[in-house]
Amino acid sequence: MQISHYERLGGEQGVRRLVDRFYELMDTLPEARGIREMHAANLDGSREKLFMFLSGWLGGPALYIEKYGHPRLRARHLPFAIGEAERDAWMRCMSQALDEMGLDAMLCDHLKRSLWNTADHMRNLQP
Repeated sequence: MQISHYERLGGEQGVRRLVDRFYELMDTLPEARGIREMHAANLDGSREKLFMFLSGWLGGPALYIEKYGHPRLRARHLPFAIGEAERDAWMRCMSQALDEMGLDAMLCDHLKRSLWNTADHMRNLQP
């Protein structure tokens, strides 16, 4: 039986740890200022939605879909100006958060590539 990425990250606790660190980095890294400003002052709602989304995306409980339906990521991100700089800032925070989890290198690289593809798909500004 194959172990899901969700389980390999440590289940609910691991995904929460990843999401919490991601938003800590977004709050503190100067290069993330632009994407931080796209969010509400209180990140609790964003934090919970990302946790719920990643849980299902990683092969765990489909919490986001159960509560909100299909994620429709691109449509939900259209109100925000997202170009290469915003994609790269988001990935900077997520990559560092993943690196700090101490994951198997192949899993970490796979997740970064997959998340980069998703982040790149959110772009709605021409380079």
